[in-house]
Amino acid sequence: MKMAGKIILGGLMGLLAAAAQAADISGQWRAEFDTQIGVQKYLFTFQAEGEKLAGKAASEVGERKREAELKEGKIAGDQVSFIEPFEFQGNEIRISYKGKVSASEIAFTREVGDFAKEEFKATRVVTNAPAPTPANAAATGPQEPRIPRNREIVLGPDDKLAFDEPPAGIDTRRDNIPHGKVEMIEYESKTVGNSRKMQVYTPPGYSKDKQYPVLYLLHGIGGDETEWERFATPSVLLDNLIADGKAVPMIIVMPNGRAQKNDRAEGNIFAAAPAFAVFERDLLDDVIPAIQARYSTYTNRENRALAGLSMGGGQTLNFGLAHLDTFAWLGGFSSAPNTKPPGELVPNPAAAKEQLKMLFLSCGNKDGLIGISQGVHAYLKEKGVPHIWHVDGNSHDPTHWRNSLWLFAQRIFK
Repeated sequence: MKMAGKIILGGLMGLLAAAAQAADISGQWRAEFDTQIGVQKYLFTFQAEGEKLAGKAASEVGERKREAELKEGKIAGDQVSFIEPFEFQGNEIRISYKGKVSASEIAFTREVGDFAKEEFKATRVVTNAPAPTPANAAATGPQEPRIPRNREIVLGPDDKLAFDEPPAGIDTRRDNIPHGKVEMIEYESKTVGNSRKMQVYTPPGYSKDKQYPVLYLLHGIGGDETEWERFATPSVLLDNLIADGKAVPMIIVMPNGRAQKNDRAEGNIFAAAPAFAVFERDLLDDVIPAIQARYSTYTNRENRALAGLSMGGGQTLNFGLAHLDTFAWLGGFSSAPNTKPPGELVPNPAAAKEQLKMLFLSCGNKDGLIGISQGVHAYLKEKGVPHIWHVDGNSHDPTHWRNSLWLFAQRIFK
């Protein structure tokens, strides 16, 4: 009996030791899953050595492809973790993965800072089938049952141009017309607790002897108070529109929508996503009062507009529709996933109909985020809330934002 007990105990210890060994996940694994920017296709190539993991991730979303060397890879039993670095507008974003390994599957949780979180499964590439290399894997896609493509771009009959495409040269500086002025100013933010910056455009012939309407223009998650002027030159657009008699002379305020003490777009920019929500109070309590104290502006809602691109488009809809006593004109250009659900944006359609002067929604038909704006449009249409829905042929890019601003600016304050 003692010998039998030893044999059984030895067997159990052997089983426990085997269970504690790191899972062998060397090889290639395919995955396809839904994210906030569309369906992503991945091929992971892993090299495991004990508890260390190295390898590459080749991915594709829409027409965009990239490949990254994995960092900080670890294997502990059936648990695996690693970091996929992703460069975005000059900043490195850390995309973290944690997975549970089975014989032919890894169940992953994927986190992009505090901005996005997805769960998906990667399937081992069978060794007796020709396996694609990381460079072509994204195009090949998985051979296992496909995950429903919930975020695939599906266009409906309403998803079309509301206006003709802008003519060439809308962003070309013309020397034979008057020009406005762009300046960087500072203001004290009680909301954040420090001094902050914003860029301000004043129209040609600005004078304190008259009052001007104001457009507050918000940037995207990877930008700051300089982004609009760098990517879409509102100063040039407005100079040209005003010279042609197509836009009302107005002040444009380009603040920093990242309401935190370090408001630079650096490091993991997605980790600053909560600061974009805090900006609601900074805008209402600090930015607008600072502009009204420094410039000769109207102070009524009918002469105040709010618009933005991507994350700024979501802010515009979230803040503007919640404060129609402050803003009468709103423009969301390719609004990002920070946009609240339509029912929360417009809980009282009758009040929105009464107060809105114009609500302008736009997106490109190649933009993986179009579903967000499509949902807002569908809800507004169902509830009978007047709005403009403009879908052009662009992606999530500066051309769309520039063109949308050009269309929006010549229709406000009239």
